[in-house]
Amino acid sequence: MPATETVPAGHGKALRLRAGQRVKLINTHGGQVVDCWAFNVHDVREHLSMDCTRVWNQRINPKLGDTLVSSQRRPIVTLEQDTSPGIHDTLMAACDQRRYELLGVKGYHRNCQDNLVEGMLALGVTPPPRAPSPLNIFMNIPIGDDRNSLSFQPARCKAGDYVVLRAEMDCVVVFSACPQDIAPINGEGGATPRDVAFEVFD
Repeated sequence: MPATETVPAGHGKALRLRAGQRVKLINTHGGQVVDCWAFNVHDVREHLSMDCTRVWNQRINPKLGDTLVSSQRRPIVTLEQDTSPGIHDTLMAACDQRRYELLGVKGYHRNCQDNLVEGMLALGVTPPPRAPSPLNIFMNIPIGDDRNSLSFQPARCKAGDYVVLRAEMDCVVVFSACPQDIAPINGEGGATPRDVAFEVFD
């Protein structure tokens, strides 16, 4: 049985995958959004790219079986399993300190961009100078009937829902259990973030 590791609520964690390995990301309590990045383990300048992936798959949000590609338009991970409603986002930037300041927060607030940096440094990997846009797993950002407006809605995943990503190259994957507690993405009214878990297997 693969070991289960926890990503604490509001924090991030990084891991290494060899090509062909898989990581199972489990929404332990339900309703928690997880920002996800992947980087070429040999050159972090090559990373999972949302804009290139949208072109590759010709859709805004990934579906089960889709391959997600890097900034060099090379396959980096594949969405191999998904027991959630399949609602994931590729449009929203990771939250950062400035985002919370604009939302009226005084003082420091944990955020996904800092979680990316902390997670990579803890793994002994130097993070890139600028965080790329993440794959926002379980995040519910519907597009309006005008085909232009976006809204922040609570994630629709239940406790125990999971996705499995298969590595298509040797890569570093980072998960952030998003600390957002003002916008309603983790639950109505700005729910308290919760921990998630992951397992790595061949």
